[in-house]
Amino acid sequence: MKYFLNTLYVIIVSATLIFFGWFGYTFYNMDLTERFYHPMYQLLKPSGMIGHGLGYLGTFLIIAGISIYMLRKRFRYFHRWGSLHNWLNFHIFLCAWGSVTVLYHTSFKLGGIIAIGFWSLAVVVLSGIVGRFLYLRIPKTIEGRELTIREVENELMMLQQQINAETGKAIINQTFDYKQLRKAINQLSASEKRKIRKKLIKFRFLSSRIKRLDQMKRIFRYWHVIHLPFALIMLIIMAIHVGVVIYFGYLWL
Repeated sequence: MKYFLNTLYVIIVSATLIFFGWFGYTFYNMDLTERFYHPMYQLLKPSGMIGHGLGYLGTFLIIAGISIYMLRKRFRYFHRWGSLHNWLNFHIFLCAWGSVTVLYHTSFKLGGIIAIGFWSLAVVVLSGIVGRFLYLRIPKTIEGRELTIREVENELMMLQQQINAETGKAIINQTFDYKQLRKAINQLSASEKRKIRKKLIKFRFLSSRIKRLDQMKRIFRYWHVIHLPFALIMLIIMAIHVGVVIYFGYLWL
């Protein structure tokens, strides 16, 4: 299911990027001083029907993406609502989608404080993708709490004992005995094979991660130094921009 959702996220963001690039290509490719004479100027300019609407949509998507992820991560009540990993993917999807719509809202006309806000947004999205890679390298509980080395070692030992008990042989220690493993698994039923394979995948995952656990946690802390300040700058500039637009009466529709 998660692979289907991730594929769907990529399709939606890519389709939005491609569609508006195709729909407004002649407008966006035109020199800024000549756009006023383009037939779609009233639609695609930042304050136009479509351009302004994309700004509202992008703002909503980004704020929603940040808010729901923070709620899921910070409040225990929401821990039962699926794994944090899935919510992280949804968070990245909404923010990436919102960034694309904001890009077309600007009609590629970047200057002053808006440029700072947009490039801060770009840094946040790109660093968010990098952060997802780092985050997945750190073993966690279903609630998203990072496991300590001792907890990972204990879980690894339990998995080892379960696999050995279910196959009837001491085939798992710190390394795999693939020859014995294949023989043991072939003697099991189809359902038992599936269970063993899932446990083996988790065993190999934990075995590889435990060697780099402290290092990955340290890198992840350094990552926050980049991601969070730029996210704060982006949100502040977005709030100022929206406030100014509303104050001067540039309301959509």
